[in-house]
Amino acid sequence: MKPQDIPKEKSSLWIFGYGSLVWKPDFAYKKSKVGYIKGYKRRFWHGDDFYRGDKEHPGRVVTLVEDQEACTWGMAYEVTDSQIEESLQYLNMREVVLGGYITQMVDFIPKDKCQGPLLALVYIATSNNPIYLGPASDKEIAAQIAICSGNTGHNIEYLIRLADFMRLYCPEVEDEHLFSIEAAVLNIFNVILKPSVDHNVPKDKKSG
Repeated sequence: MKPQDIPKEKSSLWIFGYGSLVWKPDFAYKKSKVGYIKGYKRRFWHGDDFYRGDKEHPGRVVTLVEDQEACTWGMAYEVTDSQIEESLQYLNMREVVLGGYITQMVDFIPKDKCQGPLLALVYIATSNNPIYLGPASDKEIAAQIAICSGNTGHNIEYLIRLADFMRLYCPEVEDEHLFSIEAAVLNIFNVILKPSVDHNVPKDKKSG
């Protein structure tokens, strides 16, 4: 959705984030709410050759995949008046031009039970995108994340910040895909950092 697509009488818009937007929106907004959308699951299936990777080694970032039984938690931001055009111009470059995402409108359900569903804009990368990477095992995705970095930092930071957000704001939610990949990445570094011990050499054996 572009600024010119917003009806002139529209004075408020909700934008739902489920990846880096949950901790780094980088646009002005009136308020934010934790919540979820139904019918989609979050997956590290999209490539990133700018922010968290490069052309030679694209990073892995999240997108949404349709699944009627699933729901995805994240953060929604309300932008009002001039914030609408400013945020959409910024996100069009960040998510569409450089990220390869398209926009859709979805029903966002706030965690706060006092508020009913809100119509929200969301950015989704589909399989017909040239940098879409698609499914892979948790270990394969973790191995790719472990070696990639781009203009805004290491791919691992993206993964850890997203996992930290879920633990802090949605502690009751078990995001198996996200946490399994996080565990696989941590395991890679535990193996690398694990000291090598020769158990066949007696502790009191002296050299020479």
